Parts: sequence; C-alpha cells; structure tokens
Amino acid sequence: MPENTFTTPLAPMELDDVTGAFAYIRAWQAGDVDTAGRVADLCDGAELRQLLLEVLAHIVIPVTAVDDHDGEPCTHAFLAAALGQVLLDTVSHADGACLAFSPGIAQTIVRFTETILTDNHGDVADVLRQLEAAGIRQAMKEHPAHRTTA
Repeated sequence: MPENTFTTPLAPMELDDVTGAFAYIRAWQAGDVDTAGRVADLCDGAELRQLLLEVLAHIVIPVTAVDDHDGEPCTHAFLAAALGQVLLDTVSHADGACLAFSPGIAQTIVRFTETILTDNHGDVADVLRQLEAAGIRQAMKEHPAHRTTA
C-alpha cells in the first residue's frame, strides 16, 4: 500500500461488524457469490448495507482529504481525479448491481482499493486484509471485552 494514501485507521466498530463486513467484501472481491450470500444471511440487508457504507466512508474520507495550502493544490490533489475515475468504473462495471445495496457497495470498496490504495493495481486482497486488521485493532482497543486471554 502506498505510504501516502491510507493515514487514518477505520473508526472503531464492533469486532463482529468489522469481520463480517470484510468477509463480505473479500468474498465479492474473490468472486465467491455463495460465501457473500452466506455472510449476508447472517444479518439483515439493511444492517449489512449500513456496515459496508461505514467501512466505505472510513476508507474513502481519509484517503481523499486534501489539505488546504492557501488554495493551492497539494501533492495529493491527484486523488480527486482518481476517485472520479473509480466511481465511473464502478458504475460502468457494476454487473447489474445497484450501487445503493450491499453488492454494489462491496464492489465500490474493492474498486476503490484496487485503484487508489494499491500500487499499480497490486494485491487488493492484501490491502483489504490490512484494512480489516486496522479495524480489528481499533475495535479491540475501543471494545476491550472482546479481547481473549492466552
């Protein structure tokens, strides 16, 4: 993952929410519709949709934030164009999935990760694992009751 693109970890979520959302996202990324369906069955559609929107927001917002340098573009200004391109790509390649529902949101997260968070469209699955790990670390810190003792 490029050093300058992901600077803020995911906001604290419940551990089960983090793992469930990323299980669904990774299943879509791998083209495993059966697993995605099983994960979706574990919670109602509205809950999964909200979790995916939360994950998407906490990935996109820190990455696309551009510092104000007296009105001059900063070194990260290229992100706006890249973000526009990923949204166009998502709409063009949504495979019939409505972007307002879980499959479309998961596809948006995968395409954003591939286009913005990987070097030369690198290992998307690895970056998704890194994002999930950041969310898990934060969930464990925020909700210590989930910690296990060894």
